[in-house]
Amino acid sequence: MAKVWVFVKDSGGAPSSLGLELVTKGRSLGDVTALYLGPGSESAFATLGDHGAVGIYHFDAGENLPSAPVATALAELVQSEAPDLLLFGQALDDRDVAGRLAAALGKSVLSNAIDVAIDGTTKHEIFGGTQIAAAALTGGPPYVVLCRPKSFVAATAGGSAPPVTEVSVLEAGRSSARIVESHVEEKEGPQLEEAAVVVSAGRGIGSGDKFDLIERLAKPLKAATGATRAIVDAGWVPYSKQVGQTGKTVKPDVYLALGISGAMQHLVGMKDSKTIIAINKDPDAPIFGIADLGIVGDLNNVLPKLIEELEKRA
Repeated sequence: MAKVWVFVKDSGGAPSSLGLELVTKGRSLGDVTALYLGPGSESAFATLGDHGAVGIYHFDAGENLPSAPVATALAELVQSEAPDLLLFGQALDDRDVAGRLAAALGKSVLSNAIDVAIDGTTKHEIFGGTQIAAAALTGGPPYVVLCRPKSFVAATAGGSAPPVTEVSVLEAGRSSARIVESHVEEKEGPQLEEAAVVVSAGRGIGSGDKFDLIERLAKPLKAATGATRAIVDAGWVPYSKQVGQTGKTVKPDVYLALGISGAMQHLVGMKDSKTIIAINKDPDAPIFGIADLGIVGDLNNVLPKLIEELEKRA
């Protein structure tokens, strides 16, 4: 059976959703060993087993910036255990560790994949997702691949808690960089990456203070709120709400695009939503080309009436 190693970052005391997506994909390719970065816990490890992991290597860098020492320790493990495939997510720590690991092993990396096979062949969306390109890593295993969020659906397999091997990161290589302070953003309501309904706004809302209407619309829908890069760059909303190629990828049941023209950079992050509803005063806006339902109208007229009706029903 092929050996698939999957990098999983701790998120609030549990495996990240991206990590669980990759574990689910990995078990379709072979036996999955999770490379868990973070404090770890019995419940976190049990969750990994429930999603198909048959083993866990646990890395805890403490107050050290983790990427360099974790990559060093991981390189030693790879050389001794010879996995066939290493999967990482398209996320900050994943990319940092994967790049350093590939350099240590003398390997290449394929990034931004939406599918992967055990032989190192991958699929990638190009031209804003309108075309699919195939690529392949040469040079033999282990293959190192980074996958986009929401490329796979996390699903449980009913497995038991797997054995955990503690890996001493500091013995492998102490980093001179330390984490001296962390700021955790306060989060309320459904989270953007997980929400079944997402309400996103673009420059068409007119000004930053109009985003209050977006939040008000989202509340009775129990929706998360998102935004285009344009209004994030304008400072109207924080970067954490950005949907698109340089933001977050979402795949909700319903995606409401309000005042969003439909630039390719944004479409990449939301085009796979099950139902897309667009409101824009420009009948020729590209967003209508992928929308399932559309309203051509001024948001200043449409939004208050929509909010009023939803709040009435709530």
